[in-house]
Amino acid sequence: MIKRYTSGITMIALIFSVSWLTTDLHAQSDNLFKKTLKTVVPGSGGDIDQGLKQALEFGVKEAVNSLSAENGYLNSQYKILIPEEAKVIISKVKMVPGFQDVEQQLIDKMNKAAELAAKKATPIFVDAIKSLSIKDATNILMGKNDAATRYLETETRPALYSSFLPVIQSALDEVNARTYWTSVITAYNGIPFVKKVNPELDDYVNNKGLDGLFGLIQVKEEKIRTDQSQRTTDLLKKVFGQQDKG
Repeated sequence: MIKRYTSGITMIALIFSVSWLTTDLHAQSDNLFKKTLKTVVPGSGGDIDQGLKQALEFGVKEAVNSLSAENGYLNSQYKILIPEEAKVIISKVKMVPGFQDVEQQLIDKMNKAAELAAKKATPIFVDAIKSLSIKDATNILMGKNDAATRYLETETRPALYSSFLPVIQSALDEVNARTYWTSVITAYNGIPFVKKVNPELDDYVNNKGLDGLFGLIQVKEEKIRTDQSQRTTDLLKKVFGQQDKG
């Protein structure tokens, strides 16, 4: 009986010890995380937050300024080319009198429309950047070289698409692209034995325009992460400089 009683006390003591040890380890782990966070970015989580916001702001500014400039899309790697499904149409319409330069005409007009729309992007980007939380920022900092761009794209692309669409349509009309495209389609549909088509440019130009914006933002983010000369403020040096020690 005494043996069982002693055994019971021993078991209770063991359970208490394990419970205490687990709690202590949890506390140590929590402290370790906090110390690690401070080691990664000395100061506070707010440094990460503000540093990521600043990096995104610089990326957005560079992308918008570059692509909304005169011939910004046309003279860049994000130049919008003829839609795949339109190539057959273009190849046949080129043989119709008055449409020999249809491909270049269409490319010029699509890129001009995207250029005009890019000027409208900044306020939507700014709202998304302002909503970036410390938790989001920490995950982004520890993520891949395009983590901030992908976060921004997830948060803003649907809103940008909706906002851009009427701008794209207006811009296409401003450069006479939709009227011109309608005349191309009419000419194509007038060719004997071809299957009648009626593709629209709006969605295509909209998505390609957004691809270009996010592509340039990603380029800027990668430069800030990997090239010290791109960290042009003390905050960027402080936040991203810690990655160089990893």
